[in-house]
Amino acid sequence: MIMKTIDDYNFNGKRALIRVDYNVPLDGKFEITDTTRIDATIPTITKILEDGGSVILMSHLGRPKSGPEEKFSLKHLITYLEKVFHTDVLFADDCVGNSAVELSAHLKPGQILLLENLRFYKEEEKGDEVFAEKLSKLGDIYVNDAFGTAHRAHASTAVIAKFFPHTKMFGYVMGNEIRSIQNVLINTQRPFTAILGGAKVSGKIQIIQHLMDKVDNLIIGGGMMFTFIKAMGGKVGSSLVEEDFVELAKKTIEDAKAKGINLYIPTDAVIADAFDNGANRQYTAAGEIPDGWMGLDIGKETMISFSEVIMESKTILWNGPMGVFEMSNFEEGTRFIAAIVAAATKKGAYSLVGGGDSVAAINKYELEEQVSYVSTGGGAMLEYLEGQVLPGIAAING
Repeated sequence: MIMKTIDDYNFNGKRALIRVDYNVPLDGKFEITDTTRIDATIPTITKILEDGGSVILMSHLGRPKSGPEEKFSLKHLITYLEKVFHTDVLFADDCVGNSAVELSAHLKPGQILLLENLRFYKEEEKGDEVFAEKLSKLGDIYVNDAFGTAHRAHASTAVIAKFFPHTKMFGYVMGNEIRSIQNVLINTQRPFTAILGGAKVSGKIQIIQHLMDKVDNLIIGGGMMFTFIKAMGGKVGSSLVEEDFVELAKKTIEDAKAKGINLYIPTDAVIADAFDNGANRQYTAAGEIPDGWMGLDIGKETMISFSEVIMESKTILWNGPMGVFEMSNFEEGTRFIAAIVAAATKKGAYSLVGGGDSVAAINKYELEEQVSYVSTGGGAMLEYLEGQVLPGIAAING
């Protein structure tokens, strides 16, 4: 796929209307507690401004129920944006109102205009064409740099692109996200190992099925491992099991064998007598967990066997923690896997880490600079990995 990115365009004298994902967390004082999503867009905005263009930023923030709410106003981001770009940031208090029309019409090269929260209008999430057209009139060029919302067919992420038939393109965040997933799924170096964790099989089954024709090794960890262990006839005590997915787990095991895929399921676990960091805990075989006890992390034997597979890999996808890593007594497995993925990357593997908890883990252990790419896409990345067509990407490529 040849992507049309901002590298292919000179923005001199043009107003770039950029869909960003500034859905950032705010504390009680409306101060940003994690600037990752804003920081990711700095190269895109800088390139446009340095070309001699101007920038109009549009985003959503939170889930406002009915119209404007103070806690979801994008005006709270202005102070940080001004600090990052060393310039005044103009603000339109209504994304399609008179202030937006006036300010965008008189925007000068080098200026930045931030529009108020798109989701203050129900039309945004409904993908309303009239609303999308109003937004489109604010800029000369449409740039989508919001991979985190690429799986939504909203007015600002997909519908708007039709009003820019020849001047629509991806920003660097979108371009890098798409390229990183293509490196894993299409330009794959072998062996390719996917590490899937997290609580539930139900949330990962489509990814597992889509990866079945692509991976050499599939590693299963996290709470979902117990559905597989039960499917193999193991005793799982009070561990998390999705009874409705036991048969599907059994079929996945059979399919992996038929396709010649190496499927790795934990052989030992750290178990506890309560879902609590202070609970009594011990090591046991993963399929021999006594009644009243639950598995909350992978064991040492499993860590060693997983590490051997990962270190021999050339392409690595990691989505989902190995245990309840938010609790210090059950984080060892996740921390260990994060370190091994970093070590394999240093050895020459291409590693993509994605999904909220995996990103949180790689950041927690300060290893984000030691893997090839950390996707902030969340749901969008998961749907892309499932083989779904993302509306935000199709709108630019179409």
